[in-house]
Parts: sequence; C-alpha cells; structure tokens
Amino acid sequence: MASEIFGRIKTVSVVHVIISVVFLFAALLGSLALRTQMVQDSFEAAQVQSNISKLNQDVEDDQAQLDGLQASLPDRAQKMGMVPQSGPLSIDLQGYQPKDKGQ
Repeated sequence: MASEIFGRIKTVSVVHVIISVVFLFAALLGSLALRTQMVQDSFEAAQVQSNISKLNQDVEDDQAQLDGLQASLPDRAQKMGMVPQSGPLSIDLQGYQPKDKGQ
C-alpha cells in the first residue's frame, strides 16, 4: 500500500515537472519571439524617422530656393524692362455696354 501511494506521488510529480518544463520552454520561445519583433519594429521606426528627417531637409532646401527666387523677382523684372505700378489701379465700368453674342 505504501509503495502504491509512493508510486502515484512519483507519477504525479513527474507529470508536474514535465508540464512545468514545457510551460517554461513555451514562455522562453514566446519571449524570444516578442523580443525579435520589438527589435524589428525599433529598426523600422528608426528608418522611418531617418526618412522623415531627410524629407524635412529637402523641404527646407526647396523653401530656401523658392525664397531666393522670390527675392530676385523684382530685379529680374526691371532687367526685362518692366516697371513697378505707381498707384492703385481702378477700372471704371460705368459706361460699359456688353456686345451682343449674336453679332
């Protein structure tokens, strides 16, 4: 009787140890998979941030070039013979008669 009880306890203990080892192994694999995914996501985030920085720099460069072109516009217009407007422009439409479309 005592050996039968000892045999059951030993069988139950072995089953518990096996279940514990399987659980720990599964937890280890899950932890490794999660860490691998986190490293991959971190790398992708760093690449995206780098691309954003490059695009921001390109926008700043293009804006500086546009500002330079806008600043040189009056000088270029004068070289082409254009003169700046000297006063407000107004158009008087009091006596305006539209033409007939049929003519």
